[in-house]
Amino acid sequence: MRQDQRRPPLAVLTQLIAMLLLSGCVMAVGLSDTPNLYLGGRTYPDRAVPAPLQVTNPPIFFVTDRNALGSEGRVTGYGSDRSDAMAFGRAQVEFQAGSWTDLVERTYVDRGRRMSRLDVTQVEEMVRFPLIPLQARRRDGGLRITPEARAAYSAQEEAFKAALRTEVKRTGNGRVLVYVHGVGNDFENALQTLANIWHFSGRRSTPVAFTWPAGNGGALGYFQDREAADFSVFHAKEFLRLMAEVPEVEDIDIVAHSRGTSVMTQALREMVIFQQGRGAAPKTAMKTGTLILAAPDLDTGVARQRITSERVTEAFEQVNIYVNPDDSALRLSSFLTKHPRVGAAEREDFAAGELAQLRKEALVHFIRVEGAGSAHSHSYFRQNPAVMSDIVLALRTRAFPGGTLRPLEEDADLFWRLQPNYPLERLPVLEPEPGR
Repeated sequence: MRQDQRRPPLAVLTQLIAMLLLSGCVMAVGLSDTPNLYLGGRTYPDRAVPAPLQVTNPPIFFVTDRNALGSEGRVTGYGSDRSDAMAFGRAQVEFQAGSWTDLVERTYVDRGRRMSRLDVTQVEEMVRFPLIPLQARRRDGGLRITPEARAAYSAQEEAFKAALRTEVKRTGNGRVLVYVHGVGNDFENALQTLANIWHFSGRRSTPVAFTWPAGNGGALGYFQDREAADFSVFHAKEFLRLMAEVPEVEDIDIVAHSRGTSVMTQALREMVIFQQGRGAAPKTAMKTGTLILAAPDLDTGVARQRITSERVTEAFEQVNIYVNPDDSALRLSSFLTKHPRVGAAEREDFAAGELAQLRKEALVHFIRVEGAGSAHSHSYFRQNPAVMSDIVLALRTRAFPGGTLRPLEEDADLFWRLQPNYPLERLPVLEPEPGR
């Protein structure tokens, strides 16, 4: 991927700066438009949803290093400030439907009858880890964590694992779906967005949001959020490590958006290096499955080093990267950093043969989103019914792009093309739904 620069004209730059100033104004996330995949009313796997999850107020889990908010000693939410202590908990996300049957029907119908609100309720912090860095002393030529600090941290590790194990046994969902948000998102946004992806993908996983201290307001909020992303890498590694150590967890799928892709890819890079150093196969040790990077706010050169040179892709069945050359937020990010961003990549950003090599050897697929140049040019992954359809198919079927289960079309430049009405008339045949 080339390091050339794209500088928007002054009029566009003025508009983009105005958008940047508004980036801290966080709006609630409602239920996304019905994915095109479900408009025919046949393919949502409602009968396959575990009985405990056939509800309108399911639990959505979270891990966060945001500061805790609350009153009278009870945590009621989390803010945009940083915390040196990682916390794990669950909340209920209320889908505005009268019953599970009503919710399934609304999942199928067109835009006019969808639910407008997803309400986050009953936030419960279940585990709070000790502050980091843990106390350590120099002994025998090395810096060693004290036995007391190690014991305190280990106790919370076991509490986290026990809570996750309990949920997996309750639902039978050994696959975990992780969502990592971008800048300008608050705690509730993260849970609402994950609830969307998890619900439309069939509720056959345990949903866990990794929510870092984003959502800082004001003209400098974007830059504060970027720094907070780096701050959260250590806790992201700990989170992924602990999940993989739970025997009942089978696979871990990850969906990351915007600057959240930086948090995850940096954490994954360091974990892959660690596993390679100890002679372990990264995918087996980390239990990682599918990686989805939506509108990644990543420097193309950094991405080349972090994802391909360090062989992060070795840890995944496949990597899907959704790009939009008309992404206005990434055009501004590119201008401010003087380097192009992966999420707005075009053919000229790649060396000759690079895309073919990435697809064949690293199982990396670049998917160009068409018709996403509106106000949702950066949040299209949850706003665009075609993109949501492909994310759902990737998570449900594990299929690569281009086959009958994910009928994306290939352009001459080796990008996969995702049209606004995808999957068109080529609706894939998924598991049958008895009685429908």
